Amino acid sequence: MVLGVVLAAIELATPGGFFVIFFGVGAIVVGLLALVGVARPDWIQWLLFPIIALAALRLFRQPLLARIRKHEGPDEVDSLLKETCTALSDTPAGQYGRAELRGTAWDARNVDAVPIAAGQRCRVVAVQGLTLDIRAE
Repeated sequence: MVLGVVLAAIELATPGGFFVIFFGVGAIVVGLLALVGVARPDWIQWLLFPIIALAALRLFRQPLLARIRKHEGPDEVDSLLKETCTALSDTPAGQYGRAELRGTAWDARNVDAVPIAAGQRCRVVAVQGLTLDIRAE
């Protein structure tokens, strides 16, 4: 049971995705079962501990994360979609080039069927990591 409390404290002290807490719950449940007399032999306790911990992890982690994330705001605080940018290089259709957006040069991919000329205004249609997908305006 002490191990369960320590594991729960570790979960609270670390930023994570709710993994360690379920092993703490497993340890506490096995401790309670041993106190009641259901899991007396050590081998049964060692067998039940990972089974209970993994079952709790499998059953309760996703619903718990979904419930917590429901109260968070959207991930996109400042979306770049539909922003206007300027092509810094000639970019053929389907190829990569550079574009300026908000004073910063970005890698850009022309997802349009027509080439984009340097200096042409473009629209951001998607963001893939640090690369903008752009179309001619």
